[in-house]
Amino acid sequence: MVRPVMIRSAVFDVGETLLDDTREFAAWADWIGVPRHTFSAVLGAVTAQGRNNAETFQYFRPGFDLIQERERREAAGLGEQIDAADLYPDVIPALTRLRAGGLWVGVAGNQTARAAALLRALNLPVDAVATSGEWGVVKPDAAFFDRVAEYAPGKRGEILYVGDHRDNDLIPAHAAGFRTALIRRGPWGYLWADEPRVQQTADWVVDSLTELADVLAPTT
Repeated sequence: MVRPVMIRSAVFDVGETLLDDTREFAAWADWIGVPRHTFSAVLGAVTAQGRNNAETFQYFRPGFDLIQERERREAAGLGEQIDAADLYPDVIPALTRLRAGGLWVGVAGNQTARAAALLRALNLPVDAVATSGEWGVVKPDAAFFDRVAEYAPGKRGEILYVGDHRDNDLIPAHAAGFRTALIRRGPWGYLWADEPRVQQTADWVVDSLTELADVLAPTT
């Protein structure tokens, strides 16, 4: 549903909004020693049930500690990597257009502090990058969106939060008073894009960031 509104700031989730998570999911499958397609299938089942994707690991290693295992990966030289090849193709052009159209553009997602440094190293066409690892609070906690409201210029109703996840992005951002857009990509985006709760809550449901830029920063 499209609602006319003045948007001053657009803030973007990271995984499956800006980044294709294929490489990171594959790295986790390799780390825990299961076939990649098996890991993906179980992740899909967990997703379809509306559960946190971190629960996927419990099927393979009961008691799995994600934070501890992430540290072990880092120590082994197999930590998370982010480079330009992981960006979806529409990211740079769309973010560039949005900034050129006068919007403040930010990134804020559930990622580590290391991921924030890797994202900044890409020199994205954005005004700022922040992650839950830096803020010490994670989505869907309302406190995360309070930080977004402090971070991005404008009143809450002038801030757009863009993500692929119904429960972590769309619904809590809407509850926090932001405008919202859900992008139909990644397992969550495809699964939930046509769901009634999404259709009733989202200001926009888009198939690409290019489509969003066409709405918010149309070219003449």
